[in-house]
Amino acid sequence: MLAGADAGDDVRAILAAAGASGTWDWDVVAGELRIDARFAELYGLDPADAQRVLPTRLFFKAIHPEDQARIKIAVTGMTAGAERFSKEFRVVAPDGETLWMHGRGQAHFDEQDMPVRFTGLLVDVTERKRTEERLRIAQSAGGVGTFEYSDGYATATVSGEFCRLLGLHPATTLPVRTINSVLKNKDEPDLIPEAHRGGPPDTLDGSFCVVRSDDGEERWIARRGEIVRDKDNGGYRLIGVIYDVTATKAQEAALRDLNETLETRVEQAVAERQAVEDALRQAQKMEAVGNLTGGIAHDFNNLLTIIIGNIDTVIRRFDPGADPRAKRALENALKGADRAAALVQRLLAFSRRQPLDPKSIDIERLLTGMADLLTRSISESIAIQIVPAADLWTVEADPNQLENVILNLAVNARDAMPDGGALTIEARNVTLAPDAVSDAPAGDYVAISVVDDGIGMAPETVEKVFDPFFTTKEVGKGTGLGLSMVYGFVKQSGGHIQILSTPGCGTTITLFLQRYLGHSAALAADVVPVDEQAGGHESILVVEDDDDVRAYTVGILRELGYRVIEAHDGSTALKLLERADPVIALLLTDVVMPKMSGSQLADAAKALQPGLGVLYTSGYTRDAITRDGRLEAGVDLLTKPFTYTTLASKVRDLLDGH
Repeated sequence: MLAGADAGDDVRAILAAAGASGTWDWDVVAGELRIDARFAELYGLDPADAQRVLPTRLFFKAIHPEDQARIKIAVTGMTAGAERFSKEFRVVAPDGETLWMHGRGQAHFDEQDMPVRFTGLLVDVTERKRTEERLRIAQSAGGVGTFEYSDGYATATVSGEFCRLLGLHPATTLPVRTINSVLKNKDEPDLIPEAHRGGPPDTLDGSFCVVRSDDGEERWIARRGEIVRDKDNGGYRLIGVIYDVTATKAQEAALRDLNETLETRVEQAVAERQAVEDALRQAQKMEAVGNLTGGIAHDFNNLLTIIIGNIDTVIRRFDPGADPRAKRALENALKGADRAAALVQRLLAFSRRQPLDPKSIDIERLLTGMADLLTRSISESIAIQIVPAADLWTVEADPNQLENVILNLAVNARDAMPDGGALTIEARNVTLAPDAVSDAPAGDYVAISVVDDGIGMAPETVEKVFDPFFTTKEVGKGTGLGLSMVYGFVKQSGGHIQILSTPGCGTTITLFLQRYLGHSAALAADVVPVDEQAGGHESILVVEDDDDVRAYTVGILRELGYRVIEAHDGSTALKLLERADPVIALLLTDVVMPKMSGSQLADAAKALQPGLGVLYTSGYTRDAITRDGRLEAGVDLLTKPFTYTTLASKVRDLLDGH
């Protein structure tokens, strides 16, 4: 054995001469340590120490404190009978630099197998260790784990990142079965193919779904590498890397889903576009019809003012002793004219040209106040229930028009229940999310629903129900303007309307009126009674471009005792106003006139005579109202057609300052 030791001494001498390593010779029996100059250099010792016999404790002096215990245990094993020593450890140089050493040693025994010497080589592996550290950091930063497997073995050499990717305990070697146990589908090929399962795979390229061992999370892992074959013995090694491709797999799945559903999404997009185009065409149609009906209403109201006014004049002056049939004929003619005026008013409502006088409204109070009116208007075979929710928000709208709308909807519901049924009018606070109701912006609303359990409507009927002149009633039973009037009022009031109906299951029409954040006001102020026949002696300037309407208006006012000056246009009226004596008390002017509108005339007249009262008359109030359909502040309006009574009452009311 000592001869073998002499051969080892020769090898160490050759390596030491080449500067590849330092050597040591530990005399176990004497407890002495001999080192060469390279060992002394690697340990940071004085070169002179290589010429002396040193105490064995010097072997541990420069070893890093964290590694000393481990190396002492290994050396103790050698002196207790272990044959070989192979350890990597750190030494601290005198300048504080830490170096990595690889010590490889062997024990030598006497004839009684007792260790007598411990010799070995000390190699500087600092650069290799630093390279390994850089590689480890690169793998960790890049999320790449490495592995190496040799056929015939049950373990594989792995990196720390390899273990982290699979959720396994950090290790440098792992059993192949442990690695393959993380696969979700046990029928898939193994992540590390073992030799006894059919030899090496054709390729290391592939991806696997794994269930991480630590947290149970499912991840997709890709494997890439090479198969290295040993030509001499027919064996092979698998050397490769793994990395996480979960995000890529998710993107691939999303892309597949995108491609598979492309046709469906295209169909949906086309349908949505068609719906938008249909809604646009419907809005354009409604706007066009509204403009048309608004213009027609203006002319009709002028004609009706003449017709109704003159019939009313004849009736008031009718000789009581005359033929009663003639008086009935006149009264019937007046009723027909009134009906025509009501139709024109509905046209204005649909076209959103009617003048509104909005006020803050307590909806609960309004609905409760309508109970008697609804009961009188609805058949006894229909049970009426009014259900206002508690703490209803205030809304702002024209209360009279809102009552008309609710009454109109109630009458329509009555007609949909010829055999009786139940009619419910309910109100509640709602906060609409975006797109909750078509064309309705998100926000707070009070929803007023009129619900019946009548015959209901088919979808194609619901689509046309707000069109003017569309009706499902028999000829002569309806004009087709009721719901179009409702639609116009709600839109003009800044609200929205929704209709839900099923044949045989009834209809629900819901008005959404925006919440008003101001203070609630009374529904109706106390009205100062005015003698509808009362006249006066004040001076009134009447401006009207229609000669017949102007003659009718001037005739009534003069009959009431007023001093009247008349003009057919604005410029003439201003000239009369400049030289009027006595001072004009009231300007009564048409709204729509050529060259100068009624509002322009009023502005110029007030500049000449501050404090002048103004009363507008019009059958088409576009110029007297704001863009949202509301009367300008301080505007007083007498809508055409008007009668002797309404004109007398309105004029006296304004002159008295009510």
